[in-house]
Amino acid sequence: MTEEWRLLITGSHTAAENMAIDHAILSSHSQGRVPPTVRFYAWDPPAISIGYFQSLTEEIDIPACDHYGVDYVRRITGGGAVFHEEEVTYSIVVDETHPFFTKNILESYQRICGAIIKGLYHLKIDCSYAPINDIIVDNKKISGNAQTRKYQTILQHGTILTDVDVEKMFTLLIVPNEKIKDKLIKDVTQRVTSLKHVLGHTVTFDTVSSVLAQGFEEEFDIILKKGDLTEQERDLAKQYQKDCFTQRAWTYKR
Repeated sequence: MTEEWRLLITGSHTAAENMAIDHAILSSHSQGRVPPTVRFYAWDPPAISIGYFQSLTEEIDIPACDHYGVDYVRRITGGGAVFHEEEVTYSIVVDETHPFFTKNILESYQRICGAIIKGLYHLKIDCSYAPINDIIVDNKKISGNAQTRKYQTILQHGTILTDVDVEKMFTLLIVPNEKIKDKLIKDVTQRVTSLKHVLGHTVTFDTVSSVLAQGFEEEFDIILKKGDLTEQERDLAKQYQKDCFTQRAWTYKR
């Protein structure tokens, strides 16, 4: 019998709300209260998320973010600073002992990225997995991903760029040496791409979410059933947002 997972399409939220929701799903699933879950979401206002181990003040130009109305938040996953604006973000929460996965982090990245690759194929985009945690098209990055494991549960989330403004990104991120900023922008522009650039036209959030959902079903041979956050998850998300993701002590943790 084909396994049924939950599909959440939660739309746009603030950075703190998005990270709190992912954490709430992880906690709830670890307690056996909800099935494995795939979620698609966006960011409003645009935001920068930094990895758990990063220093906020070394990565982000905070006055620039405040000036442009850009949020910032620390993730519970590792990895680097990410500018979230024109994209679809996914998260997957599943038990680390699930038969689809192993303890090997690289293998789990490859399996989950495989779902994204299968989904993007429905848009006629031929992409591939680039270890440790990227997806590339013609040697250009179109998706970055990050993972953590807590309470014997995997949380992986990642971005699929629908468009990208590299110059704006580097206005908000700190470049240690301003003299190399233009070179860095040029270099990243050559190494990063987006759905709009590859396809030559804009693709909507709903379209991308739909094909990615197909990709997850095909990769894991599951059925995704659209659902909603439970009341417990909503309460947990509010608590995590209040106690963690909006707290200066968390944001400036390192």
